[in-house]
Amino acid sequence: MSASGGGKAIIAAFLANMGIALAKFIAWALSGSASMLAEAIHSVADSGNQLLLLRGGRKAKKHADREHPFGYGRERYVSAFVVSIILFSLGGLFAVYEGVDKLTHPHELDRTWWWLPLVVLIVAIVLESLSLRTAIKESNKVREKGQSWTSFVRRAKAPELPVVLLEDTGALTGLTFALLGVGLTLLTGDPLYDALGTLMIGLLLILIAIVLGIETKSLLVGEGANRADHDLIVEAISGGRDVVKLIHIKTLYLGPDELLVAAKIALVADKTVREAADDIDEIERRIRDAVPAARQIYLEPDVYRPSLDPEPPTDTFVLKSED
Repeated sequence: MSASGGGKAIIAAFLANMGIALAKFIAWALSGSASMLAEAIHSVADSGNQLLLLRGGRKAKKHADREHPFGYGRERYVSAFVVSIILFSLGGLFAVYEGVDKLTHPHELDRTWWWLPLVVLIVAIVLESLSLRTAIKESNKVREKGQSWTSFVRRAKAPELPVVLLEDTGALTGLTFALLGVGLTLLTGDPLYDALGTLMIGLLLILIAIVLGIETKSLLVGEGANRADHDLIVEAISGGRDVVKLIHIKTLYLGPDELLVAAKIALVADKTVREAADDIDEIERRIRDAVPAARQIYLEPDVYRPSLDPEPPTDTFVLKSED
């Protein structure tokens, strides 16, 4: 997986979640806490999600072939979208069901092992905090200076790090809900708090799943270069004397680390084919130097004719170069 894929953060989250899930299942079996069961299922879902992200990263490395001429880079987007579905169905809906069931059919917790759920939850909070710290550290390597975390999650082209960040943040919040629910139930003897904690965990997971689904759907549909990279590409194309005018340009991410650039450019009308080819090679070099992710570049040479090549609408993201 590429550096932007956050493989280290994914592996750290997977190892933490596997150990936490086992401990939670033991605590649930001995105490009967619905919050512990919901958290155990949450950890199992998260572990499966990390395996999906790793699998997507491996499949994305496959070379382009006849059936997929632009490669398999979007496999990482597919994996992230499936993760959101699993969080919603396996994690969120199950926890909501358990919470509602315990609200309508409350039962006392087994106080023989009353301390075990609290110990497990506290240890889980420590482990999830370490996992989140790793995710933050890896994200800071690719996060732009001054960029907010909300913007990073929304704008990142590599889906793995935003997924792990949201999962770990959700896990810590869910553990806090579980700790409050179990703790208050043990203090008061009222199972209502345990049921409410379970219900809040489920609603939290559903919210995170919806956010993940919306963001990865946009990547699957197809996103172009961000404003900064788009401007760099425009400047690289129009920055030399070889281009009379950039008529129009379109960009598309084929994968988190691979950007497609297609542009129609006006060259000097009296150049030979050989000279035009040399100019195009030089323009491609400038584009790749400016934006290394621009690996697939298609330039159509033309002669600028205002009557046939009208200016693009000003309210679209397809920018033109200045004369």
